[in-house]
Amino acid sequence: MNLVNRVTNIALRPKEEWPVIAAETATVGSLYSGFIVLLATIAPICTFINLLIFGQHIPILNVTYRPAIGLLLTSLIVGYILTLIGVWVTALIVEKLAPNFQSSGDLTQALKLVAYSQAPVWVAGVLNLIPYLGILTIFVGLYGLYLAYLGLTPVMKTPPEKVVPYLIVVILVSIVVWVAIGLVTSAIIGMGHIAGSTITG
Repeated sequence: MNLVNRVTNIALRPKEEWPVIAAETATVGSLYSGFIVLLATIAPICTFINLLIFGQHIPILNVTYRPAIGLLLTSLIVGYILTLIGVWVTALIVEKLAPNFQSSGDLTQALKLVAYSQAPVWVAGVLNLIPYLGILTIFVGLYGLYLAYLGLTPVMKTPPEKVVPYLIVVILVSIVVWVAIGLVTSAIIGMGHIAGSTITG
């Protein structure tokens, strides 16, 4: 499946696309190499360009700081790698929780669900090019949850009555995972940004 076609179909025709996805032969490696590693670059690259051009404004202090290019690259790489890891961990959670909700599916099927429901969010990462527009990805994220809701039955064979509780538990556990990833990212690059930045009033 062409990358552009897959993103378009899952975003605009998810009910028809999920059964196609569920039946496809894939591996964890092919999902990463052909889909995840490409789309996951959009947000960090756009954020990099944004900070390079506009810097980061801190309203409460009324100052703008411009991280050094080296620190921005470090941020981009670390954030990107941790995103790839986070997607795998989330898929692992989906797989391990499946029996508790009368569902079935291996890690590859779980990764399909996570990756393809995340696709609109990754594409919306282009909004990070413009200051303050990145916040809109939150709304796209809600649509991503709806896509996961639609995908659980065809991909993980989840009974309709188990879809909502399964999704809620996955969301709660995933929040913990992504908060932990965010804390790790901040610990690695947070102080470096301040130390190596140019601050203007």
